[in-house]
Amino acid sequence: MTIGSDAPKTLPSNSMDTRIRPTIGRLLGLGFLWFVLLLLNLWAVAAIYVDCRIAPLRLPLAIAYAAIVIFLAIKLKRRKIRACLGCFVIVLAWWFALEPSNQADWRADVARTASAEVHGDQVQVHNVRNCDYRTETEFSNCWSDRRYDLSQLRGVDFFFVNWGIPWIGHPIVSFDFGNGQHLAFSIEARYKAGQTYSSILGFFRQYELIFIAADERDVIRLRTNFRKGEEVYMYRTNVPPEIARKLFLVYVAHLNRLTEHPEWYNAVTKNCTTAIDHEISQDLPDPKPWTYRLLLNGTLDELLYERGRLVTGGLPFPELKEREHINPYAHTVGQAADFSTLIRVGRVGF
Repeated sequence: MTIGSDAPKTLPSNSMDTRIRPTIGRLLGLGFLWFVLLLLNLWAVAAIYVDCRIAPLRLPLAIAYAAIVIFLAIKLKRRKIRACLGCFVIVLAWWFALEPSNQADWRADVARTASAEVHGDQVQVHNVRNCDYRTETEFSNCWSDRRYDLSQLRGVDFFFVNWGIPWIGHPIVSFDFGNGQHLAFSIEARYKAGQTYSSILGFFRQYELIFIAADERDVIRLRTNFRKGEEVYMYRTNVPPEIARKLFLVYVAHLNRLTEHPEWYNAVTKNCTTAIDHEISQDLPDPKPWTYRLLLNGTLDELLYERGRLVTGGLPFPELKEREHINPYAHTVGQAADFSTLIRVGRVGF
């Protein structure tokens, strides 16, 4: 008999590691999967509560949905993950089935949608907004039809609005047709009466998308002279006239499409930048890749500077931005009919 033959056998440490690793990996994978399911179903509860069109049913339906998912997760022995995922898919299918509309009790400043007719170089734009403001919420004489000659298109100007939040801004693109004639486009959420913007509600189906075509004396002066806490910067781009024409027609196409086929605003996928950035980038010379700064767009003007899209006068970006801040001067211009001309005096590139 060999001494020690009855001693218990032990596995080598590397063999034990091999057996433990798959178990840990499965647990981590399962935990991650349940975490994702939790997020998806939290969104589903919020979507039911926010987007259910029958207000008295919002809370009961949201509570009922949460109770069903919890019951399935606890009581089912098998396929509980599939069941919880299936609940989310049902809500998602309902959510995608919600249709936007141009028929609603709209707030007065977005009561009409712009559209355009193009005949060669001549473009007739309907419902250009040009309100006479007394306060931010009191105004009159908002709508007119205007004609623009594409052969006179000289360039594109870029306005950037900031609220002091480093990752959020609002771009407005304005087309210069010479002789003080400008048409600005602002992509925004379209509000129903009583609504205001909420960054949370912007992730759901609460706002339609609107492309506002406006006189700068409206859409820029509103932000410099009447709204509080909005700082506006104006830059001249180096987009040549032939490219400016293409970009203008991209906006026109969106105006007309939204008139016939309304779309939802979304804080990520259909906002003031992402709704049209792909089409614009395709028409620009030397296209640049997508970057997260188009989504978190608080430094969008700096991004355009870095990509060589702005007329800089050789200035570093901080100095250029300081010089292109137009709020103080816009206050002195006030309601002048030549507002657009006056705010450009002494600016870089004008």
